[in-house]
Amino acid sequence: MKKSIIYILFAVLAINLQAQNETDALRFSQSYYQGTARSMAMGGAFGALGADFSSLSTNPAGIGLYRSSEFSLSPTLMNAKTESTYNGMFGDDVRTNFSLSNLGMVLTTKVDDGKSSSPWKYYQFAIGMNRTNSFHNRSFIQGDNSEHSKIDVYLDRVWNTYPEDIEDQFPYDLYPAWYVYLIDTVRDNNGGLIYTSPVPIGGIRQFESVNTWGSTNEWLFSGGANLNDNIFLGATLGLPYTRYFKESMYTEKDMNDDYAGFEEWSYSETIESRGMGLNLKVGLIVWPVEWLRLGAAFHTPTYYAEMQDIWYTSTEARLEPDYNKKNSPTGEYIYDITTPLRAIGSAAFIIGQYGSLSADYEYVDYSKMRLRASDYSFTNENQNIRDYYTSTYNLRLGTEWRLNQFNFRGGYAMYGSPYANDINDGQKSYFSLGIGYNEKNFSLDLAYINGNMKQDYYLYTSENYSTNPTAQVLKTNQFVMTTRFKF
Repeated sequence: MKKSIIYILFAVLAINLQAQNETDALRFSQSYYQGTARSMAMGGAFGALGADFSSLSTNPAGIGLYRSSEFSLSPTLMNAKTESTYNGMFGDDVRTNFSLSNLGMVLTTKVDDGKSSSPWKYYQFAIGMNRTNSFHNRSFIQGDNSEHSKIDVYLDRVWNTYPEDIEDQFPYDLYPAWYVYLIDTVRDNNGGLIYTSPVPIGGIRQFESVNTWGSTNEWLFSGGANLNDNIFLGATLGLPYTRYFKESMYTEKDMNDDYAGFEEWSYSETIESRGMGLNLKVGLIVWPVEWLRLGAAFHTPTYYAEMQDIWYTSTEARLEPDYNKKNSPTGEYIYDITTPLRAIGSAAFIIGQYGSLSADYEYVDYSKMRLRASDYSFTNENQNIRDYYTSTYNLRLGTEWRLNQFNFRGGYAMYGSPYANDINDGQKSYFSLGIGYNEKNFSLDLAYINGNMKQDYYLYTSENYSTNPTAQVLKTNQFVMTTRFKF
């Protein structure tokens, strides 16, 4: 049973590139909130604190605590490293990226003092962007496999297909392999055709390098109000724009010249996904006593209409003394994704003028993700989502302490695993530190965030063949600087 679950979760995209699946739904449903350096240094725990642009992506009621207008800009530098261990061999790779995690402006209007009878103190409007996910990463895997080859998976799939039908049925992987003679036919004892391959069954070294980049940036239009300095309301219309790019190369090589007629073969794929979504967030913060704030927020599902995937592949074979290469056609598909709703509860303890302690608890159910298209039902993919993903929680903790014009910050965030039945890890944690300097109308904040996640990754898997899992550790180091100007 576990093997079949692994097959569904980690092999579908590699086996059938033209089929969008539950892996895509998860990729665009997860949010690891970024934003300003102040918020990120405190683990993103701003659901009850407010007065920070990052809070508009978690609890938009945070806008209600602004008492002046503000502009913020947050460049960030991220270093992502993946360490992989496959069949006892180690490989790693690193990717560094410079980007913006926040850009925003809040306009605050104070209610006319002449209207003292009104309980409303301030109104706010904001426009800008917070980053909610980053796909920048590189990985390198290597290891010896003495049992089988990825070509064995190809042979399983092509077995009941007539040679003249391979191009139409499998244009992106099996047909290029057929074209370059990685798949061939021979006559059996009865004169019939059977499929075979010059690639050895085992005893080869397998490699895979993967380079991904892109992000989900959420453009925000938010409004809020301050009711008698005790209740703060806010709402955000979110327009997340996502871009995901992947370039990968899988290679099998005869390292010691053990097999006559075979040197190496490789399979490369390039994938690009783009889409714009829509969601609504509403929030409330209550300040019942001076030392305590309580917050609550609700996020509707994000609806990505007309997600566009474009992909193509290339297969190369060095079958001594020949070298052949075949590029696939370019594939394109349009589909929709609906992400899960989210609910967030928050609390913050205000310790006079000295500092604060804050916490956010977020609930999300990944089994509610859905894929849709006008020309395909996604019945199997959506059933897989129900069966193999589950509800989880995300926890964010933060603290801030003031000393004259300086602020010292620390935080922790834990994003729970989306997988049911413990079929993989997928839990991600962040530790963060930061410092800020405040003048009357200017602030400069710095933050450092260290992220860590473990997962099992499979080079390929099918009903009959599966590699041993590659144990991967994904590490990120992020440096953020935010400049804020009040006016």
